[in-house]
Amino acid sequence: MSNETLEVENLHLWRGDRHVLKGVSFTLAAGACLEVTGPNGSGKTSLLRTLCGLMYPEEGRVLWGGHDVRGDLRAFHTALAYLGHEPPLKADLSARENLHYWIGVRRPLSAAELDTALARVGARTWCERLVRTLSAGQKRRVALAGLALLAVPLWLLDEPTTNLDAEGRRLVGGLIAEQLARGGAVVAAVHHELPPEAGPAGRLELAA
Repeated sequence: MSNETLEVENLHLWRGDRHVLKGVSFTLAAGACLEVTGPNGSGKTSLLRTLCGLMYPEEGRVLWGGHDVRGDLRAFHTALAYLGHEPPLKADLSARENLHYWIGVRRPLSAAELDTALARVGARTWCERLVRTLSAGQKRRVALAGLALLAVPLWLLDEPTTNLDAEGRRLVGGLIAEQLARGGAVVAAVHHELPPEAGPAGRLELAA
C-alpha cells in the first residue's frame, strides 16, 4: 500500500452565493482515518467531492504525495475510491456482475477474490440477483465489497453505514480497520461516529 499523504490547504468553495467550505485544511498520513462531522448543509459531501476532483474550489488545493492533484487527476483517481450516498451499481446487472465489471476495469480480478469479497459482506446467497431487486442495505454491502476489492490507498466515504443494520455497521468498521492496517487512509463524512471496530480517528468538524 502507498505511503503517500493527503494534504488539504485552505479550501474555499461557494455554491451560488453560499460559502460552503471556509478555509478547510488538514493533513492525513498513511494509516490514518479522519471523520468529517457537522450538521446538514455544512459541506461534508461537498468536501469529499472536492477532494476527489468532482467539484472545483475557488481557492486552495489538494495534494497527494506532495503534488497538486489537479496536475494529473487521472493518476490521482487510480489511487482512490469514492463511495457516495448512492452505490455505483448498474440496476440490470447482478451483484456479482457489477463487481466483475466495476473492479475489472481497474485491475485484474480473479473469481476467487470475487467470491471471497461477496462472502465477506454476506452476499453469497443473493449475489446472482439483479441489483434492482436488492434492498438498500444489500446494495450498500455490494458497494463495500467493491471498495475492498479496489485495493487503493485512499478511501473517501460519504455516510458509509447508511442503510446498514448493526452487523453491517460492524462490517464497515472492520473494513476500515483493515484498510488502515494495510497503510491506507480513510476520510469519512459521518453524522454519527464510525463503528468502534474502525479504531481511533481524527475529527474535522464543519460549521453550517
